[in-house]
Amino acid sequence: MPDLTIAPSREDCSRMSMSSLPIEHRTLQQACDLIASAQADDGDIFIEQGRAASISLEEGRVKHLASSRKQGVGIRLIRGEACGHACTDRLDAQAILETAKAARAIATGGGCLRPVHIQAAPASARLYPDLDPAASIAWEERKRLLERIDELARSLDPRIVQVFASLAFSFSDIHIIRWNGEWFHDRRPLVRLNVSVIAEEKGRRETGSAGGGGRFPLMELVEIGRAEHYVREAVRLALLNLEAREAPAGAMPVVLGPGWPGILLHEAVGHGLEGDFNRKGTSVFAGRIGKRVAAPGVTVIDDGTLPRRRGSLNMDDEGSPTQRTVLIEDGILTGYLLDRQNARLMGMESTGNGRRESYADPVLPRMTNTFMLAGKDDPSSIVSSLKRGIYAVNFGGGQVDITSGKFVFTTSEAYYVEKGQIQFPVRGATLIGSGHEVLKKVSMIGNDLALDPGVGTCGKAGQNVPVGVGLPTIRIDELVVGGTKVQ
Repeated sequence: MPDLTIAPSREDCSRMSMSSLPIEHRTLQQACDLIASAQADDGDIFIEQGRAASISLEEGRVKHLASSRKQGVGIRLIRGEACGHACTDRLDAQAILETAKAARAIATGGGCLRPVHIQAAPASARLYPDLDPAASIAWEERKRLLERIDELARSLDPRIVQVFASLAFSFSDIHIIRWNGEWFHDRRPLVRLNVSVIAEEKGRRETGSAGGGGRFPLMELVEIGRAEHYVREAVRLALLNLEAREAPAGAMPVVLGPGWPGILLHEAVGHGLEGDFNRKGTSVFAGRIGKRVAAPGVTVIDDGTLPRRRGSLNMDDEGSPTQRTVLIEDGILTGYLLDRQNARLMGMESTGNGRRESYADPVLPRMTNTFMLAGKDDPSSIVSSLKRGIYAVNFGGGQVDITSGKFVFTTSEAYYVEKGQIQFPVRGATLIGSGHEVLKKVSMIGNDLALDPGVGTCGKAGQNVPVGVGLPTIRIDELVVGGTKVQ
């Protein structure tokens, strides 16, 4: 696992040739001149070409194969709090210039102070390979992998009655040209493998799911060792849930396990630290920099520079280098996640968190890889500290209200603990609380920080982007548990 306390250094790379641009230089020059001649604060041209493919298995057979391509240009012009954004899926001169004029309509008057010259900006560090992740993997090999997954899952236990598996990848070639002529280039691979099974016994059915991915070659997921791990984990969870009892209900201490339970941190706290919500004053964290918002020992980081991680980027979607941003340090709020527009309006600097789903979407401040740093407590002692409570190892779905910070999360693997001993697995347990209040109730922090396996996708304003989360084992002294059994 990478060292999460120090961001990797950025090395100088050779500049890319202008010939890699899919649009004629003269057309881009004209588009830059159009947006630069408006009285605005910022602007850019975002060019994207990419492809994606997926293959999935159900009922013992590969039933779905999909492959798609996309290309387009998004042009932004920013003036104060307003953003003029227009896009086209054509790369010809007429379409691009019409798009630039549409975006420019948001601003009037003014003039370009000097000619715009497009030139390559210094390259950022390479956090992942810039090659198509599936270039050497044929469809037949992907199909055989899913069939082996199905065979293995069914062979592990006769109670496995259904298997679902999917393998997906995407590859995007990105060019960003700011209105001052700076040109940035990135090539982004992304892969993911998901396995889900259904176990049945005495008329009762339960599911179990596992998977992983990141920004690396698809071959690394095709390797049967990694795939086998996901299969065994999915089967284990399904069989565990067959034995689960009704979850208790009420206020009680809760221990969160390491890794994927960091999704609670992402949803309940991370969104509230995004710049747009704080600039507009709609977040519970607005105006609280320098104030205590969490218990001592709680340090929350957003780091887009972790090599090969799902949420990492060589640069954000505005060309700003991603970075390691300390959001909460020892319980004190120290910063927000910012894109260029919100940073300028707040009198701050961009943190490299401007992201968009595609060329057709405007930029929003978004998380990358968000996690809490490890503490000094032994994880087993944290669990044994519970006199009566819930040990939540894995989560399913959840939702949060940004304005109030209130959240609801459903556990997919959880245990009832009494007198420091795990008694039995429980089903149907939901965790209910308020993000900023929960952080104040953290009393123990484990030394076992782990990141999720690479499955996170974050939704905001209709846009979905890949993200990462992480957490050490932590104890929350009181949290409302929604269950089916009142104790």
